[in-house]
Amino acid sequence: MKVQFKAVAFAAAALALGQAAWAGEAEAKKWIDSEFQPSTLSKDQQTAEMKWFIDAAKKLQGKGVKEISVVSETITTHEYESKTLAKAFEEITGIKVKHDLIQEGDVVEKLQTSMQSGKSIYDGWISDSDLIGTHYR
Repeated sequence: MKVQFKAVAFAAAALALGQAAWAGEAEAKKWIDSEFQPSTLSKDQQTAEMKWFIDAAKKLQGKGVKEISVVSETITTHEYESKTLAKAFEEITGIKVKHDLIQEGDVVEKLQTSMQSGKSIYDGWISDSDLIGTHYR
């Protein structure tokens, strides 16, 4: 009953504010209007996509996630992801991204060590998609 009352109170407060803004909306709009143009998606489609990221981030934050760590090789595309997209992700979702850029051989070595040990220091691996070598790249 208490939870239901809180939900109703929250909904009423949101309605009282008119068009209720969701957390990260202003940040998402800023990125959509600037860095994420041009796009094959309409701005409404991009906004819906950003809302999905914000909602997913809230679930992770509810589990205590404040930062994620990823690694990739040092190439121009990954440098853009590290400098620009990681910043966008943090501003939009509130989750910090620690992005290590290292040489490809080091990425492969860390990936193999991770697979063999069953433990990883990274939450994500960013790699090329040419499917050549010892791992999907």
